[in-house]
Amino acid sequence: MRRQVIPALRLSAVMLGALACALILKPQATAAAAPEPHGDAKRGAYIFAAGDCENCHTDKKAKGAFLAGGPPMNTDFGVFFAPNITSDKKNGLGDWSYEEFHRAMREGKGKGGELLYPVFPYPSFTGMTDQDIADLWAYLKTVPAVTQPSKPQKAKAPYGIRPLLTGWRVLYFHQGPLKPAPGLTAEQQRGRYLSEAVVHCQECHSPRNGLGAIEADKAYAGNPKGPDNQDAPNITPTGIGKLTLADLQEMLKTGMTPDGDYLGSGMGEVIEGTSKMTQADRDAIIAYIRTIPAKPSTPKPPKK
Repeated sequence: MRRQVIPALRLSAVMLGALACALILKPQATAAAAPEPHGDAKRGAYIFAAGDCENCHTDKKAKGAFLAGGPPMNTDFGVFFAPNITSDKKNGLGDWSYEEFHRAMREGKGKGGELLYPVFPYPSFTGMTDQDIADLWAYLKTVPAVTQPSKPQKAKAPYGIRPLLTGWRVLYFHQGPLKPAPGLTAEQQRGRYLSEAVVHCQECHSPRNGLGAIEADKAYAGNPKGPDNQDAPNITPTGIGKLTLADLQEMLKTGMTPDGDYLGSGMGEVIEGTSKMTQADRDAIIAYIRTIPAKPSTPKPPKK
């Protein structure tokens, strides 16, 4: 599950008031509990890999246990940690129900109904199908328990006031599942679903506004302040238009670029997941990305 670094947020009294009004005028609906489909752990492992869950929930640099909690995610809102999602009953998901897990993925709410910070990319995961969520849940239940407490989030004031997230959600959270888009082929529809819900490419490759939400009209146009302050490039035709199908296939399969170099850092982690996908699904992602209109690359902020 790719981590995202949200740009600086400067909440003025006027903006806080706007959020409060949004909360009063348009309360967020809560979906009814979903019945649990039969989950397939093998298919869930596939979704798990495609979503790059391992690299966010495992602190590999510190040689942490598999899915027992991720490395620090340094953002302008504070420092956040992906939690333990092993099957441990005290520290992980062992005492969660499917309904609670489904609610986290679909609605961005925790076990107790608390609003989750969108550093967890639920605005993308909400688009997943019930079946894929159930399959992912079936896989996670097979992960051995690790008795390691999740690290507390260290949100800066006032961002730790979770009720403020309600206003943000009213303005920017569109609860799924993802609906088919008109005018796309079956392959492109599959690629859109994978790109926007499962692999969540736009979370890293899109600029964000002053409230940390993706600028929808500039989606995929690049984000110079992407994950871990990396420069996530423009992946509309402006940025990848000269790459051939074979180039893109190789990059998603092995990470090797046309000049013989290899993608690293955050994208290198993503390739760990896409390399495990079928060629048909990788081709579907490419087919969809190529339907996105060319957009100007997001300007890089001036050096301080």
